[in-house]
Amino acid sequence: MFRLREGRLRPRLDSGLLSSVAQQPLHRALGLTDGEHDRICSLLARDPNDFELAVFSLLWSEHCGYKHSALLLKRLPSAGGRVLQGPGENAGVIDLGEGLAVAFKVESHNHPSAVEPFQGAATGVGGILRDIIAMGARPVALLDGLRFAEPGHAFSRAVGGIGAYGNSVGVPTVGGEAVFDEAYRDNCLVNAMCVGLLPVERVMRAKATGSGQQIVLYGATTGRDGIGGASVLASQELDESSAEKRPSVQIGDPFTGKKLIEASVELVQAGLVESLQDCGAAGIASALSEMAADYGIDVHLERVPQREEGMEPWEVMISESQERMVAIVRPQMIEAVQEVLDRWELGHSVIGEVTTSGELRAFWEDELVGEIPARFLTEDCPRYDVIFERRPATPEREIAAPPGVAEALPTLLALPGLRSREFVFRRYDQLVGSRTVRRPGLDAAVLRLRPSLRGLALTLDGQGRIARLDPFLGGALAILEAARNVACTGGEPVGFTDCLNFGSPEKPEIGWELAEAINGMAAACDALGLPIVSGNVSLYNETNGRAIHPTPVVGAVGLVPDVRLVPKGWRDGDSVLLAVASPLSLAGSEYQALFGETGGAPDPLDLDAEARLVSFLWRAAPLCSLVHDSAEGGLAVCLAEAAIFSGFGAELTLDDDPPALFGETGGRAVLACSPEVTADVRLLAVDLGVPVYNVGVVGGDTLLGVELAHLRSAFFGETST
Repeated sequence: MFRLREGRLRPRLDSGLLSSVAQQPLHRALGLTDGEHDRICSLLARDPNDFELAVFSLLWSEHCGYKHSALLLKRLPSAGGRVLQGPGENAGVIDLGEGLAVAFKVESHNHPSAVEPFQGAATGVGGILRDIIAMGARPVALLDGLRFAEPGHAFSRAVGGIGAYGNSVGVPTVGGEAVFDEAYRDNCLVNAMCVGLLPVERVMRAKATGSGQQIVLYGATTGRDGIGGASVLASQELDESSAEKRPSVQIGDPFTGKKLIEASVELVQAGLVESLQDCGAAGIASALSEMAADYGIDVHLERVPQREEGMEPWEVMISESQERMVAIVRPQMIEAVQEVLDRWELGHSVIGEVTTSGELRAFWEDELVGEIPARFLTEDCPRYDVIFERRPATPEREIAAPPGVAEALPTLLALPGLRSREFVFRRYDQLVGSRTVRRPGLDAAVLRLRPSLRGLALTLDGQGRIARLDPFLGGALAILEAARNVACTGGEPVGFTDCLNFGSPEKPEIGWELAEAINGMAAACDALGLPIVSGNVSLYNETNGRAIHPTPVVGAVGLVPDVRLVPKGWRDGDSVLLAVASPLSLAGSEYQALFGETGGAPDPLDLDAEARLVSFLWRAAPLCSLVHDSAEGGLAVCLAEAAIFSGFGAELTLDDDPPALFGETGGRAVLACSPEVTADVRLLAVDLGVPVYNVGVVGGDTLLGVELAHLRSAFFGETST
């Protein structure tokens, strides 16, 4: 029976990355359970050697294998008339019509960012860019979802990492969100979304398409940085020893990343490559195991360009060094591929070939060091049924002496969680690429689909505090808010991507949170008739046993028929309308958290009414000067944001009622339009079954009894004079 001689893998593991657990059996030190080790032995019909065990540990990690979420994710709808590629590839792809498609996905880089915020965030951007490249698309936009305890040093470093990478590669960062909550003090969240464009006929897949094809690795050289990143960081909770894991955080090189983008796009456009794959988590091991699924691959690891001396085969195989791509190339195209890569000054090497064995076989200087049927690493990864236990409800306590709107609104606007995000997005290049029609700041961003006048609306939204009280509602709200934000620009939502950030799924209460959030997302998608085509699951977001809020984050894309009709801001004399769907609740709201104590049960959603609201908003937006979704902070904050954004106050006929002005959860949107088209907007609402009320007129320099200048000072953190 084949066996690698002992000692090639174990010495460096014992003396390096896993020195603190060296006395354990190797499979436990690598993060595998005894049951998983037994399963590996049963699949192979022999004991794995150390090299093979290292590969299994990475591919069967939570980050790569989705062991605790794969069965639950099957509940999410992923099919639709526009879907060209759903879950299972590097990114989802939606047909936009006129021969154009959009590839998009959101990923997490939470644990690396908790250990080293700048590089953790920067390499998160680099990784999601390569996922889009691997689909054959040119990246055209980035969005980021950040959750920290406060806008302090760690947050600023993460923002700096995103800006440094995105600005350097020439891809605009056009949207996202920044949330501040104590629940993320010890475990921040850094989610990155990328959107790319490609012709519908050029959608790339990762899998090999025929035996005899060559495996080309190109980009940066391979080092020891990032070894164990997927198993040691992303698949375990953090603790006091997290600083020791700093070597597992990779270092990004955006300038090589830029060359990867240009070279990859050129290779795809010229028809020189059959498949593309990013070297992300688990490095070459993960990339090749997915590529080998239907055929088999032989890889010669000594051919991999290395930047460190004395690297062992297992280190080369699982290194997570950044800025590397793998292409499958027909033999007759190798010379042309090499010419393109040389012109872009990218290192490259033919490291293997596609076979018919069905196995991923690794060689080192002609010695066979590992031999694993590819499906054992992917299809046969363990899948666990999550144990559910409903979390006890948090009682709702009455707010003692709730303040009125004149006191509450400026105070809320000044909160770190609600104030202007200009101090964040001004550090990003928002205009590079000359597509940006609507910048960050209100609802969704919009890019022009040149040379036509059509546009693409983009947003990234999540839930945390409300999901803690009701994870089903939190999951549904994440979908609905993303859809509403896109619709507010006049974009018809066409698809979603998701990033599910949760604590340890081995705890029954968190298992319940995860399952309920997914159920809520599925229900909202079904109501909208829209798919989730890509995504990511990030579990074990805990530090010393303290978990984050359950945080489903959703990215949405929408198709704008004419970018010239995107609402720009309400105008003096406009009618102000309020469109509504489900009931409001103070439970889980910003108002409750500030003036009382978070608790209670938010009112349930009317999903059919919410779907009708979304449909109404994107149809009404071209008729309006402003459409703005009411979300965090409720209707009063929504109105204040609209007034500050537009530069005009409004005379409104609204009662000073905290639930109505500051309640959240239920769908609400403010629309402003000229009196001449108000009747048309209201008629459209009647046709779609959406209640719409006339609540005032734009004009003046006050809003809800507060000077607009005072609201602006609070929102931008300016000193009042």
